[in-house]
Amino acid sequence: MNAYLISLLLGIIEGLTEFLPVSSTAHLRIAEAVMGIDLQSGYWKMFTIVIQLGAILTLPIYFRKRLAEFAKTFPRGTRGDRSMLTHPATLTMYAFVVTAIPSLLLIKVIGKQLEEIPVMGWSLVVGGVVMWAVDAIYGGRPTYRTSDVDQMGVGQAVWVGACQILSAVFPGTSRSMATIAAGQTAGMSRQAALEFSFLLSIPTMVAATGYDLVKSLVGKHTEIGARPQNAEQWIALAIGFVVSFVVAYGVVAWFMAWVRKRGFVPFAVWRLALGVVVLAWAARLGG
Repeated sequence: MNAYLISLLLGIIEGLTEFLPVSSTAHLRIAEAVMGIDLQSGYWKMFTIVIQLGAILTLPIYFRKRLAEFAKTFPRGTRGDRSMLTHPATLTMYAFVVTAIPSLLLIKVIGKQLEEIPVMGWSLVVGGVVMWAVDAIYGGRPTYRTSDVDQMGVGQAVWVGACQILSAVFPGTSRSMATIAAGQTAGMSRQAALEFSFLLSIPTMVAATGYDLVKSLVGKHTEIGARPQNAEQWIALAIGFVVSFVVAYGVVAWFMAWVRKRGFVPFAVWRLALGVVVLAWAARLGG
């Protein structure tokens, strides 16, 4: 298949699935099998890192007014009842630190062992069941202890960060699924849980993908990725980056509007269906 067409399709898939609670990793692995490419080769590893960065770039742009508000109101917050230790920006960093350190240690110990297809399939299924149950139990409440991010507490931030570790260790769990479900169980409204999930994505994903990108560009870290070797590869990389950014921006805007009126059940159903497909695929490969 033409490299430009592959980059276009992968950019669309990444943009569509990075911030929805459906696991971009699982969708990219399925695309890898269908299109007959090896995303584990040096160049395509680099490609997946770059298109993920394209998706991440949408967040600081989409939430630029919210981020500016955080900076302007620090440390007292928009209601004047926050402190340096409880401002939303600080709470985001609490959650990031809680996630980052254990995830880094666990990944070094476990390595790539949990990236196997059966593990990813079961992560999709289990995550779908959890998301469905959590949204059914907590999503329909008329009132919430925390209706927006400005009302969050330290305990909620730490809890969300701890749950995000699952997505770092178990591919297919979905970072957004873990953080959204964690927020809901901690008494946050759907919209508040989603917004904090997006805000937490900025430091978390920049750190993770930035680390991989630097290792790919400095020296010969082929286990992470390899730099493009010709003009065609550079153009394909640029196409994937731009497409991922544009699609992800549209998804974030749509998802924020969707959650204001509807829940997460459709995404749980999609996870369950995709998980069954992945497990059937794994059984076929194993047979």
